[in-house]
Amino acid sequence: MKDLAPYYRILGLELGASLEEINQAYRDLAFIWHPDRIPSGNERLLEKAIARLKDINHARDQLRQAQIHSASSTASSEPKPEPKTKPKTEQKSDKTNTSSHSSRSNPPNPPNPPNPPEPSVQRPFHRDLSGADFRGANLREKDFSGRKLIQADLSHADLSDSFLHKVNLEAANLFGANLFRANLLGANLRKADLREVNLIGADLSGADLSEADLRGAKMMAGNRLMVKLTATILTGTILPDGTIHQ
Repeated sequence: MKDLAPYYRILGLELGASLEEINQAYRDLAFIWHPDRIPSGNERLLEKAIARLKDINHARDQLRQAQIHSASSTASSEPKPEPKTKPKTEQKSDKTNTSSHSSRSNPPNPPNPPNPPEPSVQRPFHRDLSGADFRGANLREKDFSGRKLIQADLSHADLSDSFLHKVNLEAANLFGANLFRANLLGANLRKADLREVNLIGADLSGADLSEADLRGAKMMAGNRLMVKLTATILTGTILPDGTIHQ
């Protein structure tokens, strides 16, 4: 817990804060420090906001991974319940009692009781979800960081506030999906269908959108771009107005 203390401090949280508290603190700080909220022309404050948001993203990433690892370790270490057996003395007594009444009609043996259910263990998502069908699914605040979702169908899915750091969404169908404030740092979105997707507040820094289709995507508030596109690859990308980025 001690090595995680700096990350809790960055998010303004006490040690041992819940995952829900971590997510809420992240959303609040990301909203405050998002570079798109900085007045144009203030380069000093813009650089400060970019650095601060990077620290906030890293802190949430570390704390979320620690919580997931802790939950998995706890579940895997839980002992399975041992089957209950009667003491030897009791079994012997039952046998004696049966022989003494052998002349009587013996009732049918009762059926064996069902085995007690094993404790539920929450297993992590498999990392390769290529081709998965998540149409219209509620994936709000889910963590798919580093996973493969190649050609997955996420059309009209709710991915708001989701953590998609370095996710592989190549050729995925995200038509009409809600990616409000989603973290897509370094994501692979090559040839992805992003038509009519909501990207307001999303962070696409370092993401690859080569040949992706963004026609009708929501990225502006008035005349202001509300998506972070620092170092984003846009080669051959179809932009929201239908033009192709060169």
